[in-house]
Amino acid sequence: MNLVVGIGLRSGTPYRELRDLVASALDEAGGGTVRLVVTVVGRETEPGVQRLVASLNAELQTAPAEVLGRQPVPTPSEKVEELAVTLSVAEAGVLLTGAELVVPKRRSAAATVAIGRLPVAGAGPAKASRATTPAPGYAPAEREVVHRVISERRDVRRGFVREPIPDDVLVRVLEAAHRAPSVGLSQPWDFLLVRDVATRRKVHDLASVQRDAFAASLPPDRRQSFDGLKIEAILDTPLNIAVTCDAGRGGRHVLGRHADPRTTWFSVAIAIQNLWLAARAEGLGVGWVSFFEPAEVAAVLNLPAHIELVGYLCIGYVEAFAATPELVRTGWAARRPLAWAVHQEEWGQRGLPGVAPTSILDDAVQARQNAVQTNSQQLVRLIVGGDPAQYLEQPEALVVHMHSEKPAADFGVLWRPARTPVEAVELGVELARDLALQGVGEFDIQIVERSELADAMARGLRVGASACGVTTVE
Repeated sequence: MNLVVGIGLRSGTPYRELRDLVASALDEAGGGTVRLVVTVVGRETEPGVQRLVASLNAELQTAPAEVLGRQPVPTPSEKVEELAVTLSVAEAGVLLTGAELVVPKRRSAAATVAIGRLPVAGAGPAKASRATTPAPGYAPAEREVVHRVISERRDVRRGFVREPIPDDVLVRVLEAAHRAPSVGLSQPWDFLLVRDVATRRKVHDLASVQRDAFAASLPPDRRQSFDGLKIEAILDTPLNIAVTCDAGRGGRHVLGRHADPRTTWFSVAIAIQNLWLAARAEGLGVGWVSFFEPAEVAAVLNLPAHIELVGYLCIGYVEAFAATPELVRTGWAARRPLAWAVHQEEWGQRGLPGVAPTSILDDAVQARQNAVQTNSQQLVRLIVGGDPAQYLEQPEALVVHMHSEKPAADFGVLWRPARTPVEAVELGVELARDLALQGVGEFDIQIVERSELADAMARGLRVGASACGVTTVE
């Protein structure tokens, strides 16, 4: 039987009191394996709680007092309110997990405990957790904070200050990353903290080489814009964090990984996002550096052969957080509207919830009426069809490969295997809009392999360009 233990306590409650109270309640429950310990936010750092969780080999979860207070419980009491500023911690914590309450609240001098039985996998929710109304969300003010952190997160590369990061702050940030969801609860990530200047200088040198290589691949006008961008803060921050992936963690039978092994790396990316958001909440800036070959950085960091580098982060306090992303401020790129990314029921029927969906072509035709000519001079030569190898040496060239076979090259080649002329037009519109968001102001469209699909792609490119104020030449 898998159990959850809910605990309310006064600050400073000793481990022995918690241990004895929990042991008595577990005996009353008839025994079982404790999987979760739940308490109110703020009590997770209590030494007695941490020692208890370690002794039970369980996972510790917390819930805000306001959320616990909204959870109906069998035995609320004013005494419990004195312990944790809410009418219930122990019972509410158990019920919030979806467990069935099997031992109601039990009390010692400074703590309360309740025991719940977690549902068996595949058996559906426990009877006690069934409700006629959905579980409550956060209060509006709390919800606003969550969305504010998301909207104000920035990829920071400038304005770092030398102030060190306190250990307790760093632990909170890493704890947020470590609580990320992962395929089969495999938690394939590790976090290598890099403070040594000599090591960071080696990584910086690798990034500098790749910066130069990327700059050399750009058309002249784009290269000039790139010269003003800062791509890393490896030596400007007091701490770098290398986030890695162990693709074999959990062994052979990791739940959910067998059909799509990529979920392992997706899990690590989610952990990085958690870290990033928690850092922003703490006033810490984070910059993700990708200007190097991962294997070269792994060699500098002396990583084991089976460990792969996923993200290299620069983290530290900053002078200020910019109101908008740097790439938007500098005109390098613009955000893609949400309505372009939401499809309803079938691919291509775009529109936000509550709004009738439209095709991308209809949307572009309507947008042409109010399009404003861009002042960008950036040119992209769009080669529809043909052998990509003939054009990849041209920085302005972008080959649109429409055959069903995926091309070997990726940089400089877009694979758009349209199945019908209508789909080819829509793909052309979408490509034009995406390039316009990247600051392109002029398309030179060249159809190398003439076909019905290629002609349709070119039509879509022209419609999409006119909808975004981009000039086309052929």
